[in-house]
Amino acid sequence: MGLLSSVREERTERKAEKKIRKGEEKAIKYRAKAQAKASTAAERKLRKKDLRTEQKFHKRAQKQERKTIKADAKAQQKVAAAEAKTVAEQSKAAAEAAFFTTTKMKRYLAVGRLAAPIVVPIAYRAAVAARAQLTEFQAQRAGVPASVLTQFGGPSAALRARIATSRDSAQKVAATESTAEGRAFVDAMTGRLDNLLVAADAADTMPPAQRKSAQRAIDNELTAIDNDLLARLNVHPA
Repeated sequence: MGLLSSVREERTERKAEKKIRKGEEKAIKYRAKAQAKASTAAERKLRKKDLRTEQKFHKRAQKQERKTIKADAKAQQKVAAAEAKTVAEQSKAAAEAAFFTTTKMKRYLAVGRLAAPIVVPIAYRAAVAARAQLTEFQAQRAGVPASVLTQFGGPSAALRARIATSRDSAQKVAATESTAEGRAFVDAMTGRLDNLLVAADAADTMPPAQRKSAQRAIDNELTAIDNDLLARLNVHPA
């Protein structure tokens, strides 16, 4: 019995040792596999991080390059503008130096004194004619007679002239109206024209940009009033 028991114990120990070795081998394989997997993941993560870093520096370098190119172009433009300004100033100074010499000035003054009795009247008549042509042109643009336009001054002179002619048209409409409704229409038109005249006076005191906007609004209102008056007279412009 002792011998059989000893054999069984040895067999049991061998089986136990075999199981232990298999367990250790399995653990070693699992650990190696896990380490390999972790190493691969870490490498991928590291490569991904390196790639992001590389892209970041590349974008930063491109941005800096664009900024440098833009700054260089701007500096070159400034240099070119400064050179052009210097050349223009030098040319102007040279022209003035060549034109306004002492001898030439004396000669010009002498000729001017001799020609003044003839030139001044001619220049005056030319100025008057030019002024008349300008007034006629402005009157045509405003759609009013030149004689009416010359009665008004200031930046809104043309608008005041238009208001005056529209008021004359309203009076003509009043002469043809005998009904209460017709008189009320004329009164309404006259009131609107009075308001526009006040607006034109106010526009003259405004800054240029604001004045243009106000004058444009007054002009549109005058056009509407003129159309209403013409319609009242049974005149319908095409």
